[in-house]
Amino acid sequence: MNSVVLIGRLTRDPELRYLSTGMAVSRFSIAVDKDLSREKKQEFESKGQPTADFINIVVWGKQAENCANYLVKGRLVAIQGRIQTGSYTAQDGTKRYTTDVVADRVQFLEWGEARQGSQSQNREFNQNFNQSRDFGMDIDMDGFHPTDDDDIPF
Repeated sequence: MNSVVLIGRLTRDPELRYLSTGMAVSRFSIAVDKDLSREKKQEFESKGQPTADFINIVVWGKQAENCANYLVKGRLVAIQGRIQTGSYTAQDGTKRYTTDVVADRVQFLEWGEARQGSQSQNREFNQNFNQSRDFGMDIDMDGFHPTDDDDIPF
């Protein structure tokens, strides 16, 4: 089984390109903190060793466009996908190996300023959300009665 779930912060803005077929592909990387104790983290930092792993992410299709439009460096995301390895020959003739996570799902864990004027969009969304916070006040409760503990089978 090849399945990966990661949570981390973008280390750079997503790069969006289109294939000749019109398919969108976005690439970015995330920093995923290593699970270190406080003492171990201080030890790593004092030796100049990284306390995070830097993972390359590839996203396809509409989701790639969404990532490019709404994600920026520093934003916290959750990635669900699979590991893909590959290789290519560099311009100097050396063979290079790659390891990427191909994302099936990207979940934005933080909202804030993004590119294309989303600050006003976020403000509008929050206002509309707050205005509609009735949270079920219009539900008809006829036919619903409190359950006695003796009626629950466990």
